Amino acid sequence: MVAKISMLVFFVAVTVLIAVVCRKRDAGVSEFVLGGRSVGPWLTAFSYGTAYFSAVVFVGYAGQFGWNFGVSATWIGLGNAFIGSLMAWMILGRRTRVMTKHLESATMPDFFAKRFDSHALRIVTSVIIFVFLIPYSASVYKGQSGLFSLSFHLDYTYCIIGVALLTGLYVVVGGYMATAFNDLFQGIIMLIGIVAVVVAVLSKNGGLTDSLNALSQIPCETAPNLQGAFTSFFGPNMVELASVVVLTSLGTWGLPQMVHKFYTIKSERSIKAGTVISTAFALIIAGGSYFLGGFGRLFYTPNGNVVFDEIIPTMLAESLPDLLIGLVLILVLSASMSTLASLVMTSSSTFTLDFLKGALFPNMNSKAQVLVIRVLCAFFVLLSVVIALNPSNLITSLMSLSWGTLAGCFLGPFIYGLYWKRTTRASVWVTLITGVGINVANLFGAWVSPTVAGAASMILSLVLVPVVSLVTPKLSEGHVSNLFSCYTVKAEVEQKYAIDEK
Repeated sequence: MVAKISMLVFFVAVTVLIAVVCRKRDAGVSEFVLGGRSVGPWLTAFSYGTAYFSAVVFVGYAGQFGWNFGVSATWIGLGNAFIGSLMAWMILGRRTRVMTKHLESATMPDFFAKRFDSHALRIVTSVIIFVFLIPYSASVYKGQSGLFSLSFHLDYTYCIIGVALLTGLYVVVGGYMATAFNDLFQGIIMLIGIVAVVVAVLSKNGGLTDSLNALSQIPCETAPNLQGAFTSFFGPNMVELASVVVLTSLGTWGLPQMVHKFYTIKSERSIKAGTVISTAFALIIAGGSYFLGGFGRLFYTPNGNVVFDEIIPTMLAESLPDLLIGLVLILVLSASMSTLASLVMTSSSTFTLDFLKGALFPNMNSKAQVLVIRVLCAFFVLLSVVIALNPSNLITSLMSLSWGTLAGCFLGPFIYGLYWKRTTRASVWVTLITGVGINVANLFGAWVSPTVAGAASMILSLVLVPVVSLVTPKLSEGHVSNLFSCYTVKAEVEQKYAIDEK
């Protein structure tokens, strides 16, 4: 216990120190929200990765989908690495940085307002982001609280409140740069921790081969005729598995807290290096987490209904020594706080700059904007805690609702908005209505799982935007030409004089 407390105190001390140091840089809105658009590749890549992966993945998703799919759940981690990280950086990174700088845009709603020449889009998208980031934040709190309770024997409520206070402190005090430097520090802890945990868990059953052999003997309830279902290549339910891959991989392309990382990139060189670093980070963290979750049935025996949020904590309690549990605690705390910081910053800055300043207080000065963002950060944390304290809310359900709705609304409009001049304002409105409608209706109707509903709305957004754009009025030619002028510049070059044949 002394060792675990010492690690926790060290972690908290470094986190607070970074916030205090970064506080000196906070001169205005651009510095507080974007780090002055001067963030290098390591900070940006780790910030992207740690915002991507949290206790939701390590505890909730790895536990539930590892239980459902066995080791084939590793495909989710591979999808996160190559679709959610590598392809996202290659396709979105440079164009996002260039166009948002050209438009002097600091948030996704501001981008939509300027790209599609619509003030109403700014207001509506800012409200959608603020509302639907709250359940995701709540799911992160729930994900780490179980391991906190396991390690320190503290009440669930105190664990959530403690993490909320610490996260709120360094975001409110230090702004974006504090979150970026803390993401680097926390990301290193995550890399060390996940490797140690996977090795320890497999060793408990005699290594990888013996663990796979034991898992292959367990019958599958949903596919009783499939021998060794939990060690098969695509698992017992390939359709559901594909839905999770789409939701957790392609979804990042439309999530405001993820896209926001590209706004801050410093240079072309930073984009290339960041692509490699973030992909490697995702491969280790996501691949390791889902691979680990695939062995959950070897450790967890449900007493009645399966409680997915208990699977990973049970695995760790049965296979790890106390000291390593302390390391895992810091791993999960790192993953959670980095994600929470990104969510808090994105929602609060968006609501302040695009709703309050954009609609209600247009003359709000820079100093007042930073103050309001800080107040809203604290308010957002409080709302998330209230939702997280409800024990009936499952981690995966909360996250799927958030990711599905946000990516279902923004995925298509954002990608086509960066690449296709013909994208229309009407197509964005149709996609927003559809994304919110599908996921909220399914929340109350429960026709399919939140994961399937979210994945379906994302795919639909990619289809709706071009279809609607082709049958609705174009934006003005001058507006579109100005938008896309940022990608190319005219250059004069010398050439040798050529004798005219005539």
